Formats: sequence, structure tokens, C-alpha cells
Amino acid sequence: MDKELQSFLVEKARKVRLGVIDALGIGNRGHVGGSLSCADIVAALYFYKMRHSPEKQDDPNRDRFIMSKGHSVLAQYAALAEAGYFDKKVLATTKSLGSLLQGHPERQIPGIEANTGSLGQGLSMGVGMALAGRMDGLDYRVYVIVGDGELAEGQIWEAAMAANHYALSNLTVIVDMNGVQAMGRTSDRYSIANIPGRFAAFGWKTFEVDGHDVADIAGALDRASGVRGCPTAIVARTVKGKGVGFAENTHAYHNNLLTAEDREKAIASVMAM
Repeated sequence: MDKELQSFLVEKARKVRLGVIDALGIGNRGHVGGSLSCADIVAALYFYKMRHSPEKQDDPNRDRFIMSKGHSVLAQYAALAEAGYFDKKVLATTKSLGSLLQGHPERQIPGIEANTGSLGQGLSMGVGMALAGRMDGLDYRVYVIVGDGELAEGQIWEAAMAANHYALSNLTVIVDMNGVQAMGRTSDRYSIANIPGRFAAFGWKTFEVDGHDVADIAGALDRASGVRGCPTAIVARTVKGKGVGFAENTHAYHNNLLTAEDREKAIASVMAM
């Protein structure tokens, strides 16, 4: 990846993080940690890899994206606003009564493909969309972000088996492996060891990346596009709360609020990245 494109994506990821902070606001609880950990992945998808357009939201050949860990939708909202699906000012209304943007994805929101939030279901939706694309003779791709803690849900592995059975090479799952879930370290709460090996055992082509290196992420997405005969899994090593120093690597900011002082510190931290 050339330096100009890399710098462009780094800046888009910064804007996604700032958008997460805008959406969280002051004194409102929200899932900041997991939204920040997947910000670079979301930026690479929306501003590098995916075919999509706010002017052609019903284009049958658009790529589909599902945020299976729906509580981290603040990152997706920020990317959609940055891409022009709705005014950035709407971010500040997130989770307020009557707002377009609530705490989990809903299909009436421009650019949202699936309602998620009940963990483990998004990959099954992705399998259905990928299979439908093949049946309709369309060449779109389906991308699904799941959390590492979410992998404890059995439905994930049922979907993984189905994706392999149907050889869904138009499906890519990205695991946001930040190692922290609501109540503590994922390894302490419900250990899912050797995630790449598990997907490989289910017949998926797997890649491992630094989930905060946009060039590494983009390269894996490109390699995934060239895989034939099976689905692909990209396991991204990430940091919970990445970019906001006081929120990094702690379950305290899995779902928390920012004071006015915290907000200023968070913005300064992101700008200094």
C-alpha cells in the first residue's frame, strides 16, 4: 500500500474514533471499548474495500456489512456519517428518545443491512446473504465483524459449518480479538483458544493481522477476495478502547460513560495517535 493511501485510511480511522466519542456524548452510557477496538477495521472496509454508495443504497451489487457484535455499532455509525449516509450532527443524538440512531443497529438506518445485538446471530445472517448472492448470480461480498467473546455462542459455529458446506467464498468474517469482554478478560471468562485454528478446522481460509495497522488489514481483505472454494476468516489482534488511553485494555469501558473532562481527554488522546 502506498503511503498516501495509508495516510488516508489512518485519518479515516481517526475520524471514526472521533465519531464514536461524538455519538457517546457526555454522561450517556455506551459501548466505547469495542467500538474503538474495531475502528481501523471499519475504516478499511468502508473507505478502502467495500463497494457501497449513499446515493445507491439499493444497488443489488453493493457489498454487505454486518456488525454482529451490535453493541459496537458506534464505530459503524461514525463511518456511515463520514461516508455521507446521514449528517454527522445526528451522531450527537445517539440513544436519545426519537433519534434515528439507537444502541444497536436497525435496518431503518441508512446503510445498515441487519438488526443485530443478540450476540452470535450476525454470521448466520451473513451466510444467508452470501448464499442469496450466489443464487441470484450477483458478485457482491459479505463482511461480518464478530467479537472474540461472541465466539462462545454456538450459533457462530453452526454458521461456520454451513459457510464451509456451501463453499461461500464471497463471505469474510473479521474477528475483533481485543481480549476483553463485559466482565473481564475473555480468557478468564470463557476461553476461546487458537481462534485461527478453530476457523481453519471448520474449513475456512484464515489470516491473522494487526487490527490497528490499516495496511495489514487492507492486505488481508485483498487476499480474502482472491480465495475460491471456501469462506475466509481474518483474525485481527486489537486493543480494547484503542486510541483513548484511559479506556484501553480494561473492561471498565466495555459499557461506560464519559464526563466532560473525560471527553476532552479522549479527543486529545485520539488526535495524538
